[in-house]
Amino acid sequence: MYNPRRDRVKAEPLVVIVVPTRELAMQIFDEARRMCYRSMLRPVAAYGGRPMGDTCDDLQAGCDILIATPGRLCGLMDKPHALTMSRVKFTIIDEADEMLNQDWDEELKKIMAGGDTNEDADHQYLMFSATFPKGARKMAREYMSPDFYRIRVGGRAGQAHKNIRQEILHVDGDRKKEAVYDLLMASKPGRTLIFCNAKPAVDLMDDFLYNRGLPTTSIHSDRSQLEREDALRCFRTGKCPILIATGLSARGWDIKGIEHVIQVDLPSTMYGGIHEYTHRIGRTGRIGHQGLATSFYNDRNEDLAQDLVNLLMESQCEVPDFLAHLKPEEGAKIDFDDDSDEEGEADEGATGSGGEEDTGGVATDAVADGGAVAAGSGWGAPTEGAGEGGFTADAGFHPALAIAAW
Repeated sequence: MYNPRRDRVKAEPLVVIVVPTRELAMQIFDEARRMCYRSMLRPVAAYGGRPMGDTCDDLQAGCDILIATPGRLCGLMDKPHALTMSRVKFTIIDEADEMLNQDWDEELKKIMAGGDTNEDADHQYLMFSATFPKGARKMAREYMSPDFYRIRVGGRAGQAHKNIRQEILHVDGDRKKEAVYDLLMASKPGRTLIFCNAKPAVDLMDDFLYNRGLPTTSIHSDRSQLEREDALRCFRTGKCPILIATGLSARGWDIKGIEHVIQVDLPSTMYGGIHEYTHRIGRTGRIGHQGLATSFYNDRNEDLAQDLVNLLMESQCEVPDFLAHLKPEEGAKIDFDDDSDEEGEADEGATGSGGEEDTGGVATDAVADGGAVAAGSGWGAPTEGAGEGGFTADAGFHPALAIAAW
């Protein structure tokens, strides 16, 4: 009789999904588990913060779909008794623009090299992201076959969704904590996600609001896995409807009912710029719901100003008076430099556009290669002998609505 504790097998997944954060790995795992219910497919999540031995136990009980963070996946690829990539048919890179960041360069090269990966012609790589700037596209082409496909869903990649009302307030750095408190107290109670750029700033904002009597929790990469899971659980259930986080921590989250996103610190152009801004505000206004995104601006954000004005105008949101001088002349085309193809890029692969769809916060871009790569703006292409593969990507002061205590 089969005994799962005794009769161990080497994991031979058919699908590998690589994501930048533990929380996103768990989110995708939960969705995969629902979709695989009463099927022969078994998903497994592998991420840091839990013992490697426990992960190996999960894999050796059987794995058809592996969802993993880069570091943990690279570690497992060095354990041939637990994992082989020889049967993998699909390798998916989610939040590809972040994964192509140089911080992940070593891990991504190892993953895309594949180890003992399936060398048949039916192995396909896909990359997905809501934003795909030129730099990321250039790096993606290094991993793709020459005949890749790029697929856009819902308009320009990186376009903010029309369901999100964006408001920009001028707030000096020393007034930000008080401004957040005033903003929360002037709004009706609801699930609110607050972004700070630095982990110490997250802790300080959490302490400040908690000491003012607001039900807050916070999350960032220095917290233990248990603390991160507890914070996210409290936010999802509504026990703590105010969550303070860093930008990367919230990459790809799909949490129902986020009514308000507050950016205490705008992302600098050195760390994602307008693309990171788009990802953050995309946590609200999802799947047909209306959402509000409030961002604090000051003189330190001048490098983002023009892109911010362009995005506001494209989304038909109000441009504040202190940025009005950056508005293009009436009738002039709004120029999004990162959306244009680089010289020769359009000739390297096929490009297609999807119809107008609600993709939950932002337009998406995807890339695929029938044995190479795809993204929310999508990239990909069939290798020799592979069939055509298709895929879809779901992929002043705020006026008081009510004076209420949280």
